[in-house]
Amino acid sequence: MSVVLYGSQSTASLVVHWLLLELGIEHQLHLLDFERNEQKSAAYLAINPAGRVPTLLMDGQVLTESAAIAMHLADLHPHAGFAPAPGTPARGDYYRWICFCVYTLMPAYRSWFYPDEPAGPANIPEVKQRARVQLEAAWQQMADHLAAQGPYVLGEQLSVVDFVLTMLMRWSRNMPRPSDSWPALAAHAARMKARPAFAEVYRREGITDWT
Repeated sequence: MSVVLYGSQSTASLVVHWLLLELGIEHQLHLLDFERNEQKSAAYLAINPAGRVPTLLMDGQVLTESAAIAMHLADLHPHAGFAPAPGTPARGDYYRWICFCVYTLMPAYRSWFYPDEPAGPANIPEVKQRARVQLEAAWQQMADHLAAQGPYVLGEQLSVVDFVLTMLMRWSRNMPRPSDSWPALAAHAARMKARPAFAEVYRREGITDWT
């Protein structure tokens, strides 16, 4: 199988890169330089018209959206046990928490990092404050869940949700209250960061923070 990942350092492509390494999937990695706006180049837009990362090419199929790619990889490699069996109660929890990451955390991060988008430059302080409130409420909810039902989001079973969540926790590292200031989240992050593939994805992408 031919597998090519287009990504950029410290973006949502990190979780896809990490899972490719975890699953032992041979792949080519193309890191785009956002400072040079390579994600908006004609060559890249021909592959992904949205001009965002990640994009994963698998035998010519174009896959986008980090959480969707991560879930697909887990289903393609059931031996790894990164997704509960379809139709089980655990699969329902799996969908719930994946959607929590996608529909609650990611939009709030979008507002935090690009606060001019929702209401223009004049409203940046208000947008960022609202995003911070949303993120901290979400982290509290997740911390309470892990404290009661951990060590992983689905209990004893490590899943794709944990990989996506760890990536999103990292994004908070420079916020006023980082996610790992909650003890239950810090313990989860430490457990995930101890995985050899986490160190390897850092090495390959040249990342040195939040270790």
